[in-house]
Amino acid sequence: MTSELAPSLPYNVVCVAQAGRLEFEALVFVSSFRAHNPDFAGELLIAEPQPGDRWKSDPRITEPFRTQLEKLGARIVPFENRHFGQSYPYGNKIEMLSALPAAPFVFFDTDTVFTGPLSEVGFDFTRPSASMRREGTWPEPPLYGPGYAGIWKVLYDRFGLDFETSLDLSQPDEYWERYLYFNAGWFFYRDPQVFGEMFLRFARSIRDETPDELACQSLDPWLDQVALPLVIHALGGGRPGPELAGLDGAVTTHYRALPLLYARDSEAAVEAVEAACAPNAVKKLMKASDSFKKLVFQGKGRKLRGKFDQKNLPKREQVLRNAIKREGLWLR
Repeated sequence: MTSELAPSLPYNVVCVAQAGRLEFEALVFVSSFRAHNPDFAGELLIAEPQPGDRWKSDPRITEPFRTQLEKLGARIVPFENRHFGQSYPYGNKIEMLSALPAAPFVFFDTDTVFTGPLSEVGFDFTRPSASMRREGTWPEPPLYGPGYAGIWKVLYDRFGLDFETSLDLSQPDEYWERYLYFNAGWFFYRDPQVFGEMFLRFARSIRDETPDELACQSLDPWLDQVALPLVIHALGGGRPGPELAGLDGAVTTHYRALPLLYARDSEAAVEAVEAACAPNAVKKLMKASDSFKKLVFQGKGRKLRGKFDQKNLPKREQVLRNAIKREGLWLR
């Protein structure tokens, strides 16, 4: 995609970070973002949950990471957990939206690395979309029903949405890809408050008044990914088109876990992570992470990478995870 596809108005990029693993990932996120987007016109935001009744300990980013993130030009935006928190940390990406500035936004999971400029991505902020780098993780229809259609349709009906127009009719009936389903690793829209209010309302309704058709279905950790396609469909969006191919492609990689990055992702993504960790001020902090210390700085990630053929990987991620565990390098 050419830069002409990029929107003319500034927009913000946001991830969520807190003390622990996410602050390490956030430092890679911000460092790689700045390396590949030096002329970015919007704000780079890090949403941060605040202490409260829904956290057993202080979730705020620790001071050395906070200082380094701000030196790299990120702005930390605090938000309160009123509905989720430690019991369901995936809810952070829902609740943080209400604290964002009133401007178009792109959310990324913190375990994302940038390998190219976002100017190569053709965002249409009036038509939201989200990541298709997913497997058929939800729902798991029971043997005697309801099937995929019955489970999804009851949710569309609850919120007054047109189920039929959400379907990918090129896929067969009762095959999971026929139904609108995303990974919540990235999503975007023109208004974070509108998106966030609907995301929260849908997620709470599904959690607190679960339809009978979902009685056999797990909502932990899948609640955000169950509500997300409903929100996107309700706001006039849908599956990403070719103009968004740089996401989960040449511009960004959602690696999810550092061992998976080394085992399966592109050489550009691996090099971007290693380059992001290389500056002395960043390296000093990253060495406190067991996974980054062993996989990046001690070179064990490169050795792990050599054990897999990136062009002939297992189709299911769990198979790959098990293979990494057998190598003794499943580190988070």
